[in-house]
Amino acid sequence: MAKTRTSFFCQNCGYQSAKWVGKCPSCNEWNSFAEEVIVKEDSTKKIWQGNTRKSTPALLEDIDSSQVERFSSNNTELDRVLGGGLVPGSLVLIGGEPGIGKSTLMLQLSLKVKRKVLYVSGEESEQQIKLRAERITAPAKDNTWILSETDLDQIFQQAKLIEPELIIIDSIQTLTSKSLESVAGSVGQVRHCAGELLRYAKQTNVPVILVGHITKDGALAGPKVLEHMVDTVLQFEGDSRMLYRLLRTTKNRFGSTAELGIYEMTGKGLRNVDNPSEILISQRDTPVSGVSIGATIEGNRPLMIEIQSLVGAAAYGTPQRTSTGFDAKRLNMLLAVLEKRTGLKLGTQDVFVNMAGGIRVDDPAVDLAVCVAVLSSLHDISISDKVCFAAEVGLGGEVRAVNRIENRIAEAEKLGFETIYISKYNKNLDKEYNSIKVKAFGLLPQIFGDLFG
Repeated sequence: MAKTRTSFFCQNCGYQSAKWVGKCPSCNEWNSFAEEVIVKEDSTKKIWQGNTRKSTPALLEDIDSSQVERFSSNNTELDRVLGGGLVPGSLVLIGGEPGIGKSTLMLQLSLKVKRKVLYVSGEESEQQIKLRAERITAPAKDNTWILSETDLDQIFQQAKLIEPELIIIDSIQTLTSKSLESVAGSVGQVRHCAGELLRYAKQTNVPVILVGHITKDGALAGPKVLEHMVDTVLQFEGDSRMLYRLLRTTKNRFGSTAELGIYEMTGKGLRNVDNPSEILISQRDTPVSGVSIGATIEGNRPLMIEIQSLVGAAAYGTPQRTSTGFDAKRLNMLLAVLEKRTGLKLGTQDVFVNMAGGIRVDDPAVDLAVCVAVLSSLHDISISDKVCFAAEVGLGGEVRAVNRIENRIAEAEKLGFETIYISKYNKNLDKEYNSIKVKAFGLLPQIFGDLFG
């Protein structure tokens, strides 16, 4: 029998130490070490006793990659973020705040996908899951199996009997293994259970989706090695008090990490938002100053987003610079450019910038729209809702070119915009557009002069 061994693990980052220490050398967290049993005396064998396959080296040119075929989840936004669908044998981790809709999204996936699904919940009973399934949609009676269990050994036994084509674990922090004596959610349990599920997925070629909790800082709970083990890490974002949810990918071994999925939370579950511009552009009866429309791109999807700005006199002497959904340092840089290159007096003004719809934008192509919104609010001059902008702003006040300008113009034209301002340094501007006028300039003052006269 194996000898029982214990070690100390940081509950914040998973750092292992032979003895207790007050401060973690890895993450500098205080009082985060807890003692855990590494090997139990009567459990040295692996939990998953499936068919093992021998690994032999192969030449790279002899490996056939055409055998990897994705299958659709029948959820267009999830398929988009995953890169085209679920990959057999992959391990996917999705995290988000409590109440954001992770369990609802996974239950909708299990009910809609045309595969045999084993939905394992360690947080809800079968009756609770059935009630939620009846509320969101008609449950699939022939291909969805519900299991309320936290013991990993029991889960593998049921999976061996059912032979599912997709396994969903809600959540990884609730699972426990008899190989360890630590409590559920500890670093050792999370790492060990995730490792066994990874081995199961690779040996059986069955995709496994893990739902994960997050900490108060917004990071996925558990050891950092958990994110290294899985193939894809998804982040479900949004304010629980708002209707819209954003699904992003921070790691994807099978696709791009720049894709974005948008959902609307309704009484019948999550609805795919096929046209994100419908939630990112407000509908107003009268024009309002400080509002402009920027053309951005998330992954392969062009989006038209509303930028809102409010400029007012600083009440307490020190002006505030606040941004929501936009990089605060980049906002300060743009304000400095406006003061230096265009002569705007913003040193005594409070400036607030907000990206409508709760979306976070990192695309420099919205620089021009932010500058125009600030100028509009400063002089209290409204901008036509038929005008949009797509250009980066440099430190010299120059309007710089951005990539994939054709996609941005085409999206603006499809949504009914009449004019779009871009950089004159963009190539391939000879193309004729039927219902939208393309105006190209090289400097900020030129655009301000043409726009406001």
